[in-house]
Amino acid sequence: MSKGRILIVEDNFDNLALVRFLLEHADYEVLAAQNGRDGLAVARKERPDLVLMDLSLPKMDGWSATKAIKSDPKTAHIPLLALTAHTLPEDRRRAMQAGCDGYISKPIDIATFVDVVAQAIRDRDKKT
Repeated sequence: MSKGRILIVEDNFDNLALVRFLLEHADYEVLAAQNGRDGLAVARKERPDLVLMDLSLPKMDGWSATKAIKSDPKTAHIPLLALTAHTLPEDRRRAMQAGCDGYISKPIDIATFVDVVAQAIRDRDKKT
């Protein structure tokens, strides 16, 4: 049985494959999109338990996709974590201002990644 559905919005195949592997190995169902526009569409249609959003994406960047997800009453409640190589303080601030609920820097820490995801879902459950 799945622990939850997670949408990964990531345009780098290797990053997507690694994150998908880690999450599926931990019994999460994984949805994926490779650009911001498709990520927004999947989030609206599927309403996952969590979104992991790269910020540098084609067609619609992750900041814009995040703002769109968080401004839609149907998806605003979905926790959204930036998953990005943009690690400067200004990048983090910009991500949080766009509506991200948290921030995971790339390269990810494989040892703690699934725990961070699980905590984000637990935090969402506490709010509902």
